[in-house]
Amino acid sequence: MRLLLVEDDDHVAAALSAVLARHGFDVVHARSGEEALQALLPAETPPFGVVLLDLGLPDQDGYEVCGKIRKRGSTPVIMVTARSDVRSRIHGLNLGADDYVVKPYDTGELIARIHAVIRRPAPGGTTETGGDSELRLGPVHIELPTRQVSVDGSVIQLTRKEFDLLALLAQRPGVVFRREQIISEVWRTTWEGTGRTLEVHVASLRSKLHLPALIETVRGVGYRLVAPAT
Repeated sequence: MRLLLVEDDDHVAAALSAVLARHGFDVVHARSGEEALQALLPAETPPFGVVLLDLGLPDQDGYEVCGKIRKRGSTPVIMVTARSDVRSRIHGLNLGADDYVVKPYDTGELIARIHAVIRRPAPGGTTETGGDSELRLGPVHIELPTRQVSVDGSVIQLTRKEFDLLALLAQRPGVVFRREQIISEVWRTTWEGTGRTLEVHVASLRSKLHLPALIETVRGVGYRLVAPAT
C-alpha cells in the first residue's frame, strides 16, 4: 500500500519511512503542505491508502492541509503532532481527520492505528446489523447505504469512524455498548490505546450533531445512544 508521509524533518521522516517500509508500505515523503497536495493530485500511479500528516509544516498549518485533502477525496488521514489537548484533537476530527496520534508515540501504536483506519468498510458496509437502510432518531436521520447523516434536514459531515460509531449505537437506542465492544466493532482491534481515540470521537460527534445529550457516557462501562424526543 502507498502511504504519503507529510513531515518537514528529514531525520524523523527517514527513520519512520524505514519502519513503515518493513511493514510493507510504499512510502512517499512530502516536506510541505503544498508538496503533499501536489502528490495527491490525480495521476496514473496507484492512489494513496493513507496520509500521515504532521501539523507543524513550514508553508501552511497542517489543519489547513487536512481540510484541503478532505475536500479532494476520502483518503484516510492520520494527524501526527505534539499538540495533545482534547480541543486540538476534536478540531482535527472536525476537519476530516480519521485519527490523531500524539508525539512522542510508539511505532507499534502508529502501525496499529494505520491498519485501523484503512480497514474501513465500503459505503453501506460493516456497521449494518439489520435490514433497515435508514434510521430515524428524532431530528437525526441516518442513511446507511449512502453513509449520510442529517439533523433537522441539514447534512452533517462525518469521518468514516464517526459514522461507524454513530451507526453502531443507533442500531440499538438505549442499549449500553461496552467500550471494548465498540472498539472491536468500529476499529476492529483489541488494542487498549484506542480507548482515548474513542473518547475523542464521541466528543466530536456530540459537537458536530449539536446534540450533546444524544450519546450518554455510562461511567465505567461504555456509551449508549439516547433517542431524542420527536
